[in-house]
Amino acid sequence: MSTVRKRLSPEESRDLALEAARDLLIEAGPQAVTLKAVAGRIGRTHANLLHHFGSAAGLQQALAESIAKSVTASVSEAIARARASDQNPREVVDLTFDAFDKQGAGALASWMILSGNRDALDPILEAIHRLVDMIAKDLSGDEPALRKETLHLVLMALGDALLGEAMATALGLSRGTAREIATDSLLAAPLLGGKDEQATP
Repeated sequence: MSTVRKRLSPEESRDLALEAARDLLIEAGPQAVTLKAVAGRIGRTHANLLHHFGSAAGLQQALAESIAKSVTASVSEAIARARASDQNPREVVDLTFDAFDKQGAGALASWMILSGNRDALDPILEAIHRLVDMIAKDLSGDEPALRKETLHLVLMALGDALLGEAMATALGLSRGTAREIATDSLLAAPLLGGKDEQATP
């Protein structure tokens, strides 16, 4: 594999490294996201990445922040579309579940917790918090229910990314059952402007 070096701005170099780190995360799991592997992938030196991220933990935290920004932007747009058109919230569920599964956020989060790098989860938690605050502006009094529903959705997505396939198989259920349950929950939640059938006036 030939590597063509070209002069990049510090921001371009950092973005290129994060793109390579995300590719490695999806292809081979969080243990593959090392400074050496990322440097090799983009034709840069280990010292260059140390300059940008400080350490492997710093790289993981920056990757978590990058994933969180991308995911919450997509989810917020999907929620806005769903609430504006009364469409089925399955798009919101799929984006959230895919973020933790196909985009590697679940594996990365688990790896950081197990390796003791809990601080690296902060960008994901902060991004979710900002998303909830943004949605809550339109809900007038339903914010506590919104926070509970967000917690429910995120924990379901994380659990499904880590154990969903094995659990569904063990219980004789289809792989998409967890997504169906999450969708049904959102249909009755304030997240998309729905009404709780059991609420009392």
